[in-house]
Amino acid sequence: MSARPIYLDSHATTPTDERVLQAMLPYFSQYFGNPASITHQYGWEAEAAVKQARETLARAIGATPEEIVFTSGATEANNLALKGVAEAYFQKGQHLISVQTEHNAVLDPCRYLESLGFCVTYLPVRDDGILDLDRLQDAFRPDTILVSVMAANNEIGVLQPLTKIGEYCRERGVIFHTDAAQALGKIPLDVEAMHVDLMSLTAHKLYGPKGIGALYVRRRNPRVKLAPQIHGGGHERGLRSGTLYAPQIVGFGKAVEIALADMDGETRRLRDLRSRLWEQLSTLGDIYLNGHPSDRLPGNLNISIAGVDGQALLLGLQPVVAVSSGSACTSAKIEPSHVLAALGRSPELAYASIRFGIGRFNTEAEIDRVAEHTIATVRSLREVALKF
Repeated sequence: MSARPIYLDSHATTPTDERVLQAMLPYFSQYFGNPASITHQYGWEAEAAVKQARETLARAIGATPEEIVFTSGATEANNLALKGVAEAYFQKGQHLISVQTEHNAVLDPCRYLESLGFCVTYLPVRDDGILDLDRLQDAFRPDTILVSVMAANNEIGVLQPLTKIGEYCRERGVIFHTDAAQALGKIPLDVEAMHVDLMSLTAHKLYGPKGIGALYVRRRNPRVKLAPQIHGGGHERGLRSGTLYAPQIVGFGKAVEIALADMDGETRRLRDLRSRLWEQLSTLGDIYLNGHPSDRLPGNLNISIAGVDGQALLLGLQPVVAVSSGSACTSAKIEPSHVLAALGRSPELAYASIRFGIGRFNTEAEIDRVAEHTIATVRSLREVALKF
């Protein structure tokens, strides 16, 4: 049986850490109770596990446990945040602000709200992917109710200046939401210092299980109101009904616990591996880094390579390395990345782009193998292109 490709697509998803899996397993069979069943031991056991995970997530972002609302993932959290605010505050205003480089889990709800009569301003970014704060200040209107800016971009890894954005929103009494799906456990997050009112989170980007996420909802200074998007048994303070998936929640908490304990050392290791890969690939020439060189996730390297066909490049890399050209949620589409287009990349360069997502289990030997194969593949494709 042939060896599987080296996995360098950690922005799409990550493998569940064995320590996380072991923490989850007892809650499928031994401690299988419904956390909402508070009249017997089975429910108490599950409720206690959920409470512990909620406390872990809250500590990770500087919140209180009561401000954590569990969801099925960051997509649902984004929908609850945007639609929930729009419905709850529409009498105050119907203007929202977001960014052209957001994930579709934010852009699509924004477009849906536009179909209902809301107005959304989509701000451009600089050529390094960072939001121009002057453009943000100019975009505020008297009827602005929400600003949504992601913490770390899922394609190019750039980190937005959340603290300054939060300050601007707080000064104007505007709710600030951030999609932190890619950021949790990789960079420090503090909802108080950053003046964040709503924060979307997920487990599967930091070696936890798929299918579980959370939304931080500020309860004071100011208290944020949301209109529920899923109605039923009144779970999660009435904001998100549905029986809590205790094994997934336990896994989420464990994944966050591990990530926080290892964050400093893992950040240094990933940056070293990223630099190692970039130094080798940059010998090719006509290769361009997408996004800010330093204000980015430590394991992210997104590049555009001139002189090659993007699909041929991906096919050539597949036997050795598993990577993508952009968001996993849009990988089946043939148009160039909207993120790279917002940076000003030409369609040709956007098509010939690769997102390397270096993760917890990658090694220097793997990075060297990937670099060697990528260089050989690019040179081969360029030679073929010169013949035509």
